[in-house]
Amino acid sequence: MPNKKFQLIILAALLVFAIVTVAVVVVNNNQSNETVHDDQPSIEGQPTIGEADAPVQIVEFGDFKCPSCKAWEEVIFPQLENDYLDNGDVSYSFINVLFHGEESKIGSLAAESVLEHDPESYWTFHKKMFEEQPAQNHDSLWITHDKMAEIAEETTSMNVSQLMSDLEQETMAEQVNQDMDLVEEFDVQFTPSIMVNGTMMEDPFDYEALKALIDQELEG
Repeated sequence: MPNKKFQLIILAALLVFAIVTVAVVVVNNNQSNETVHDDQPSIEGQPTIGEADAPVQIVEFGDFKCPSCKAWEEVIFPQLENDYLDNGDVSYSFINVLFHGEESKIGSLAAESVLEHDPESYWTFHKKMFEEQPAQNHDSLWITHDKMAEIAEETTSMNVSQLMSDLEQETMAEQVNQDMDLVEEFDVQFTPSIMVNGTMMEDPFDYEALKALIDQELEG
């Protein structure tokens, strides 16, 4: 009889342990794997839509050569713009990432040149860059000096000879290097990486999660 009582106690303990284990697993599965940083990247000098002091700041770490960034630009950004960027409460900034070698570098240098000499045309140039990225054969060479001149002629009013000079002399290298310092500081591992007030999204294509985080920040 004592043995049976002992067995019942053991079974009860195992049952409690199992229930607790399941609860922990469920909680962990429901928790976000988003990374929270103490600070938001500085957007001083960065191309920004909206007010720099907006209560919610969204930062994209992106690469003009990156096919996922093209997809984000075409699928997610229009929703973000429509839902939030037009009301003044949310700002959006873009930080260059050079994960795809020389072409990433040329694209970043060109974009920084446009930002410097014709800032009002920057976002038109930015959008056109992603439009021109090949939908197929992503590894093909397309970001060249001549292509940057072509896009600038179509989207900006700047002197294209100035752009070509900036590319050849890498005049905007300091600005690009500052971006790469931020990439390292915030341990950016993939593009696009999206941060909202210091929180790095786990999945930049989960727009509902992005909306939820923005709304949470707006509510304070």
